[in-house]
Amino acid sequence: MTLFAGLGNPGSQYEETRHNIGFKVIDAIVSDFNARNISKTAFYGELYRTANTLFLKPTTFMNLSGKSLLPVKQFFKIDLEDIVVIHDDIDLPFGAVRFKRGGGHGGHNGLKSIDATIGKEYLRIRIGVGKPERKSQVADYVLHPFSDEERVLLDKLIAHVVDAAKALLHHEIDEVKSRYSLKSIEGLL
Repeated sequence: MTLFAGLGNPGSQYEETRHNIGFKVIDAIVSDFNARNISKTAFYGELYRTANTLFLKPTTFMNLSGKSLLPVKQFFKIDLEDIVVIHDDIDLPFGAVRFKRGGGHGGHNGLKSIDATIGKEYLRIRIGVGKPERKSQVADYVLHPFSDEERVLLDKLIAHVVDAAKALLHHEIDEVKSRYSLKSIEGLL
């Protein structure tokens, strides 16, 4: 069983923010797969399922994402290498897509929580959201909506990541990396 977890914050005020791009990908893939909702209070999130795939949107707020992943991982007995976390990454330009297994959290509080709760050797789909001019602006930046220019390209970017996630179910990671890694959204235009 594979678990895809898209990171974000619950609540309508966060819906369109950069930090919620993981939620947007999960929403799109759940719709594509016509997955059924199997959420339970114990999972601290919205959980959807197909025959052999789970899709999770933790509702614990970003900084406590691990609190949601742990009970799902334990209940379904999912190995760490079968977990894919989809998240925003300010160290990548807007529209870049990278894949990485393990490694550091890069200051991302959602990843920090997951690393501390279940370990680090899960696969990450890193989606570039760009970065603010000053480090002191990071929290404000990720909790703001995408710019109008970015919003025009967002659906294309989300569709690309959904395709990459689907490919992970049938292909080796190296093949998925070579086909779906992007330096920028320009690669899709």
